[in-house]
Amino acid sequence: MNEAAVSTRSHWASLISSAKAAVIIGFASTILVVIEGARAVGANAAQQASVAAVLCFAMAITSFILAVRYRQPIMVAWSTPGAVLIATSAAGITWNEAIGAYIVAGALMVLTAVITPLARAIERMPASIASAMLAGVLLRYVLGVPTAALNAPALVVPLILAFFVLRFLIPMYAVPIVVALGLVIAAFAGAFSGGITLAVTPLTFDLPEWNLQAMVSLGIPLYLVTMASQNLPGFAVLRANGYQPPVSACLLVTGLGSILSAPFGSHAINLAAITASLVAGPDAHPDPAQRWKMIYPYTVLYVIFGLAAGTFVHMLGALPKELVTAIAGLALFGPLMGGISSMMKEPREIEAALVTFLTTASGITLFGIGAAFWGLLAGLILWAAQRYARRG
Repeated sequence: MNEAAVSTRSHWASLISSAKAAVIIGFASTILVVIEGARAVGANAAQQASVAAVLCFAMAITSFILAVRYRQPIMVAWSTPGAVLIATSAAGITWNEAIGAYIVAGALMVLTAVITPLARAIERMPASIASAMLAGVLLRYVLGVPTAALNAPALVVPLILAFFVLRFLIPMYAVPIVVALGLVIAAFAGAFSGGITLAVTPLTFDLPEWNLQAMVSLGIPLYLVTMASQNLPGFAVLRANGYQPPVSACLLVTGLGSILSAPFGSHAINLAAITASLVAGPDAHPDPAQRWKMIYPYTVLYVIFGLAAGTFVHMLGALPKELVTAIAGLALFGPLMGGISSMMKEPREIEAALVTFLTTASGITLFGIGAAFWGLLAGLILWAAQRYARRG
């Protein structure tokens, strides 16, 4: 066998390995948070399975379109911050009202793609304020871990210890391994005594309801947190690896994908950020012009995960509540740490960022509108006032 054939085979092996790691890490790390978000707006078991399945299908299809069209390792993921936002800020919002809010968030993404000044305005949003809103949303989730540990120490404490050991040894795989460990612990505790159903996941379809409060308190914050915490970092990862991502096309495709998949339960899809680094760098392929080919195994794997999503949701649904809280909270520990670090980077913006963080974390509701919106609004007003005062 000649050297070229061996080189081609080894490069495909690395592409497949990178895509597999991205899918496993992306799915296992935060699928619990996605399901918790669906439950928060009243999704039943079939709808929860549909959420997981349609997200996998939407991510596979939109990633394939973008990567093949632009010959770049563009990878689409679900909005993890968006799922946390739903789980913590959607009290009183029904399933159909949530779908309407998801469509609004997707429509705003499409508008951002086609209206250049809007895209520039989002890009100019202070990173500290956006990070503070994200950190405030995440904090309420992560705070559940100590309580879960006190309520079920035998289940939760081993996971916490394993998580921090793994973060030191293999940080990228810490959460997937903890999820697997949690399933093992739950199995020994008898959580799966009723058996696990193996079947292809059917999709549900529900029409949206247009509720103004839901659109303002959930739709707009979902759009903003997805843009600031997922799309902008996703573009940054591609640029850091030498690519010039097609910003408008990415926003347009993911926005339309979010709108079309919303009636099936999808809350939002966007550019991948953390897992994108697994497929955009030299470890995936030494030639930047060839890395986009990771999309072939990536698409196939996510279609498989989508078909089996109901089984995964059934397994996770059988976990004790404390175990679910602990795994989801630990999965968000890294993003919370990053959000807090980012919100404190610019000394002149710390006060406004702290106001955003505290208001968002408080969980207040005013006029039926949730804390994420008010936190962002309060922070931006203070930031603008302080900036004006310094100029004067």
